[in-house]
Amino acid sequence: MRRVWGRLAEMGMPSLAGHAHATNRPHLTLTTASELPWDARPALTETLSVLPLPLRLEGTLRFEGRTSVLAWRVVADPGLAALQRRVRELLPGGGNPLFEPASWVPHLSLGRTRSGPGSWPAALLPAELSAPWEGRFTAARSYDTGSRTVERLV
Repeated sequence: MRRVWGRLAEMGMPSLAGHAHATNRPHLTLTTASELPWDARPALTETLSVLPLPLRLEGTLRFEGRTSVLAWRVVADPGLAALQRRVRELLPGGGNPLFEPASWVPHLSLGRTRSGPGSWPAALLPAELSAPWEGRFTAARSYDTGSRTVERLV
């Protein structure tokens, strides 16, 4: 993942390789919540105990809005879909509706820009993005947007 970030940056395309904050690392967001309540933690830890899970990346996605995003598409197998659904059930308050199981689009972000979708010409994307890639999801963490801190969950 970091190699692809680096390749995008080397080619002059927007990439998360340039995001220097210490918490920046490849990740898959399962849900968002306004807080991580202490009373939800035991059930969350138990739910996350299914890790590691298989990971399959296949093709790219582009999201448009205030910011354009290039992402690697994560294939949601039944185990990953069940994990996301359960985490969402445990942390429902204040979360973004895009993380409702029927709306969730699992992906790993590669780059973000305000310059528009033309920032990543398909013909120039790194070759790694054109073939399926397999790996494992091995850990879970929580990111606090207010304090910009990370807490390892499992």
